[in-house]
Amino acid sequence: PVKPRPQPAPVPEAPAESAPVDTSETAAPENESATPASSTATNPVATPQVISPPRFDAAYLNNPAPPYPPLSRRMKEQGVVQLRVKVTPEGHAAQVELKRSSGYQRLDLVALDTVRSWRFVPARQGSTSVAAWVVVPIAFSFNP
Repeated sequence: PVKPRPQPAPVPEAPAESAPVDTSETAAPENESATPASSTATNPVATPQVISPPRFDAAYLNNPAPPYPPLSRRMKEQGVVQLRVKVTPEGHAAQVELKRSSGYQRLDLVALDTVRSWRFVPARQGSTSVAAWVVVPIAFSFNP
């Protein structure tokens, strides 16, 4: 039996919140300020700290892979489901939405149901956990 495996890299997504979120893999580390040191003396208005995106790929979270629906397996249905997930400051999925379908409703529904129960590393703004959106790709495929 082949089990689908979640893809480890989140796809950049514009946040629903008004604060800017850098969801690329090259986001500034949490301990670096979003404002360059040279501009702080000339700019009296402080820029908010960069928000690090939520994560679902941390090994210690033990998020289960979605089960491959038996009928989808028999019909050789494959595809990638992209889910948009709003992660709470506590690391729970507050909202899970279908961003892009795999083309098969069975695969989409299994992915939605599974990710609703996942735990996440919440987004952080400095040392504070904040709510933020992340895109979670779930690949359903057969290995040759």
